[in-house]
Amino acid sequence: MNTGHNNAAAIAVDIAKGWRPNYYLTNMAISYFQAPGMNVAPSIFPILPVHASTGSYYIFNKEEIAKDQVKRKPKFGAVQPAVFSHSDDTYKCEVDQIIVGVDNITALDYQRTGAPATIDPRRAKVKQVSEQMNLHLDMVFANKFFNANAWANVKTGEATASTSKQFVHFDDANADIVGQFDEMKKEILLNGRRMPNKLCLGYRAYKAIKNHPQFLERVTGSGSTPNPALVNEQVIAAVLGLEEVKVLYATYNAAEIGQKADMKFVFDDNSALLTYAPKEVDLEEPSAGYIYTWDMLGNGQWMATSQYDGPGGSHSEFIEGLMATDMKKTSDDLATFLSGCVSE
Repeated sequence: MNTGHNNAAAIAVDIAKGWRPNYYLTNMAISYFQAPGMNVAPSIFPILPVHASTGSYYIFNKEEIAKDQVKRKPKFGAVQPAVFSHSDDTYKCEVDQIIVGVDNITALDYQRTGAPATIDPRRAKVKQVSEQMNLHLDMVFANKFFNANAWANVKTGEATASTSKQFVHFDDANADIVGQFDEMKKEILLNGRRMPNKLCLGYRAYKAIKNHPQFLERVTGSGSTPNPALVNEQVIAAVLGLEEVKVLYATYNAAEIGQKADMKFVFDDNSALLTYAPKEVDLEEPSAGYIYTWDMLGNGQWMATSQYDGPGGSHSEFIEGLMATDMKKTSDDLATFLSGCVSE
């Protein structure tokens, strides 16, 4: 901004009257943060807070629990005790860390121009740290659990489904998608004793379902010009009889730092995962998996950020992000992974 003055005294008078040198816009900034709601790992596997970084949990024998062991009481006697055994497994929350720096000299421009707090470098760095942690959780989940190698029950999309391990591609107009999911739900109900309640869809899989005649016909005639009828996640969930459908929109840059961005979906966009997971953790409630979170700093937060000064004379400070988690599959019986949902 040009004040029309070329000497320090005149500029000082303008500053005293309220003018500020405008090096940065105070009403906009460009940042490619993920849109809210697109990070999904904690909504697929529920969060399970733990008091210690390492521990064990019981796994009760499904075969014994599901077996009718009640017998007729003999006269003057008692039946043999029922058999209920268990095994155990362990979790271990490892600590992940990210550090970002704040140049205090550059930050002076923000302070002197009266920039709003939302553009303050420290707040921006904290948001960057949180963004990185959420992205990391999704990346870990995608690598460990959103693939055919992670689950015992895997079905593959084909032009024709001739075996129980196959289903017809979602982009086939003649595919009975509703019927196929009914069969998958029945399998999980029989094997896991819970009706699946969540479906996670890669982007291509979602696009094929929302444009499929089986779903379009259910909204035909229910819309108007200002409010057209559209197939969305809620419609798909209602038609398939599920509590929640999540579309896996999360993206990341696959290129190295300094190279041109190579943007990809975090999750395979041609796959899907049907699971049962409780909304809230409850004792003895099964789940396809859990995210164990350890409150390492004792402040009730499993994602923690802190600020500390840089080396003396460096005019810098750092924002540290810490996260202690373990992500575990706890039941193959409560999930079905669908690979190749759309024909290539």
